[in-house]
Amino acid sequence: MYDQLQKALCYRFRDPALLRGALTHSSYANENKNLKLECNERLEFLGDSILGFVVADALYRRFPDRPEGEMTRMRADMVCEAALARAANEIGLGQELLLGRGEDQGGGRTRASILADAMESVIAAAYLDGGLDAAKGIIARLILTEIPDRQLHNADYKTALQELVQRRPGQNLFYRLAGESGPDHDKRFIVEVLLNGEPVGTGEGSSKKRAEQAAAHSAMLALFPNETAR
Repeated sequence: MYDQLQKALCYRFRDPALLRGALTHSSYANENKNLKLECNERLEFLGDSILGFVVADALYRRFPDRPEGEMTRMRADMVCEAALARAANEIGLGQELLLGRGEDQGGGRTRASILADAMESVIAAAYLDGGLDAAKGIIARLILTEIPDRQLHNADYKTALQELVQRRPGQNLFYRLAGESGPDHDKRFIVEVLLNGEPVGTGEGSSKKRAEQAAAHSAMLALFPNETAR
């Protein structure tokens, strides 16, 4: 089962059910409730933390003189949705996903958000199956193939906005969920960012985390257009 995918991962699962769980999108689980399947959202949560830790560890060791803020932005670029989707495409992950009929017909196998989430889920599944070394091996082959020698473009807009705002003392940023829409398998979230209680940006995304990043970017464009253009 999933021989080609496991070959591409350079890792063979002792428990194939873990890999199947990582590939099970919520739309498939919802359409096949009689099978009592658990979708990959819990694995995605775990994989996100494992990925962040492994990449942070690699950057910390590679760049002993870099400040925390710069490494934070470098890590954000390396684990962003686009980067994870590229890694997923390299191993043909989209073709192995278990998607609901509507999601499949709607192009879910090539949707960056779904691919990125599945990539994180596979990392978590490998961790549960073979420990941290198994997860680190996959991350090293697919994510850490080219650790940059310099700071990447700034993709962590929340951190960047916080740094800019804190140039003046007494400033307070707060992210508020303003709304959500869509079915459970294709949720869209709207987040508003407030500065000292006043709304300064709004963003939308397939998760609260991504909507917050979009809201922070919107606020940066409004409040610090010169900084954002750099």
